[in-house]
Amino acid sequence: MAALSDDWSTRHSVLANARRTAALINTLSGTGDREPQPKPAAEAAVAVAVAEVLREYGESEPVELAPDDVVRMRVAALLLREVFAAEDVDAAAAALNRLLAEQTGPLRLTSHGGSAPWHPHLDSHDDAPWDEWFLTSSCLALTVLLWDHQRPPGGLCASPACRNVYITSGPGPARRYCSRRCATRERVAAHRRGQRATDTKSHSGSGSGSGTS
Repeated sequence: MAALSDDWSTRHSVLANARRTAALINTLSGTGDREPQPKPAAEAAVAVAVAEVLREYGESEPVELAPDDVVRMRVAALLLREVFAAEDVDAAAAALNRLLAEQTGPLRLTSHGGSAPWHPHLDSHDDAPWDEWFLTSSCLALTVLLWDHQRPPGGLCASPACRNVYITSGPGPARRYCSRRCATRERVAAHRRGQRATDTKSHSGSGSGSGTS
């Protein structure tokens, strides 16, 4: 039983829940490094992708999402993006305080009928709708991360070509990109811009003072 409890706690840690939040926001926003699809196919693909994320982060089967569930989860994702868009810890705390006051219930403990270790929830009951569970569990995880590190729990990718959110964790330099791929792409783009600027100056300089007296 202890080993089972340890495994559950690892899969459902605060950091894991926060990373699940970011992955769901990116998936519901149509980002998440997925190839763009035609509109009709995209809506069906989002439900499948959301279910995949939930399973990846330890959600028990059956994971069944109706189209209305995904629509409401997308609304929740937009609310949660405000926390990631905050410019500093005070703004992130203010965004979370609004969500905690307006969107969550009182803190309660549940073991899901003995199937899991006791842990906190902010939704109304264990069978709350997907969107309510997503929003409240995300608020709880992001709140604890902000409390623990005294910094925004996440951010928006600095790449103009990307809309992804990401989780910041632990000490160290402030993170700016959601992935190494975005960071590499922006470094390459900056290098190319610098090279073009150098070439332009070089060509401009070679054309000046070339007349004869």
